[in-house]
Amino acid sequence: MTTVSSPLSGTAIGLAAVPDPVFSGAMVGPGTAIDPERGPSEAVAPVDGVVVSLHPHAFVVVDDEGHGVLTHLGIDTVQLNGEGFELLVAKGDRVSRGQVLIRWNTEEVEKAGKSPISPVVALEATPEALSDVVDSGAVKAGADTLFGWQ
Repeated sequence: MTTVSSPLSGTAIGLAAVPDPVFSGAMVGPGTAIDPERGPSEAVAPVDGVVVSLHPHAFVVVDDEGHGVLTHLGIDTVQLNGEGFELLVAKGDRVSRGQVLIRWNTEEVEKAGKSPISPVVALEATPEALSDVVDSGAVKAGADTLFGWQ
């Protein structure tokens, strides 16, 4: 079983609370979401694995079992064209759980009129494949588990 750690510090709110129907309807996949702490922030790898997709606003890390975890930093943040995001790794890099991948500022995202709420999704998974999904309470980046994946 894969254990997926929180890529952000903040409050778990669950996918249903995401202000985007594609994520809240779990069309991308099951998982949860984080309302991140405000201010300068770091997004970390939720699992040990390889960065297979990397954009300023989103990344996917695939672990050795083939589980891909998408972290989407905010909603509609693709429209910011990378402004306010700093990439610290490259696509193809092997990363460790808790390793900082991207620096960003949630306050700047909000000033730009976007939501900083960040979905964390198990790609190509069924809801039944996930266990102990955290959808409330405080979470710490790299330390707290968001869900297990069979």
